[in-house]
Amino acid sequence: MRYGKATAIIILLLCTFRASAQRPLLNMPDHDDKLYYFGITFGLNFSVHRINYTASFAQTDTFKRIQPRWQPGFNLGLMGNLRLSRFVDFRFVPSLAFAEKRLIFEYGPPIDSVSDRAIESIYMHLPFQFKFKSDRINNFRFYGLAGGKFDYDLAANARSKRPDEFIKINPIDYGFEFGVGFEFFNPNFIFSPEIKLSQGFNNQLYRDQGLQLTNAIDRLSTRMIVISIHLEG
Repeated sequence: MRYGKATAIIILLLCTFRASAQRPLLNMPDHDDKLYYFGITFGLNFSVHRINYTASFAQTDTFKRIQPRWQPGFNLGLMGNLRLSRFVDFRFVPSLAFAEKRLIFEYGPPIDSVSDRAIESIYMHLPFQFKFKSDRINNFRFYGLAGGKFDYDLAANARSKRPDEFIKINPIDYGFEFGVGFEFFNPNFIFSPEIKLSQGFNNQLYRDQGLQLTNAIDRLSTRMIVISIHLEG
């Protein structure tokens, strides 16, 4: 009888220890009670110009083709997060985005040449986003985001008087963004990888009749894919 009680106690202790070992330690357990918090963000971007052509592009033989190409860049910024409810946050993520878009254009006869030119941009990027969160699963969470953005291109050349400009770009852009991300809770910070698509609405082409490309392109809009890492407190 004495051995049976000892065996039962040992089995109970082993089961308790096993259950405790299987239960992961919850990092930052009070984080979801914060009204607001801040973080930093950095990442890679890939951007391209979407082109709408003019009617004269098809009717003339000045250019055989005008083709945009994706190019990489990088982002650096800060983040502020405001809790609206258990499942919804509001975020403001001011950042600088160093981006490059390329245009390949081929002249028709009698020139028959191909030119590959870069359009460099430094965006003051001001996105306002709603973050839709899942329930926290131990130290992990999934979220989606959607919102709008305002961009100001510090490197835009709309007012440039240089004779070697091949195209001119307006500095102001605005549009929408959406994406997904994951939160991994560590003892002192949250590691949050994220991917989003950013689409501009504004026509960024500054019309200068002295430039041949201006007569072939009716509209330029910017599309960007951003892969970010957020470190949140």
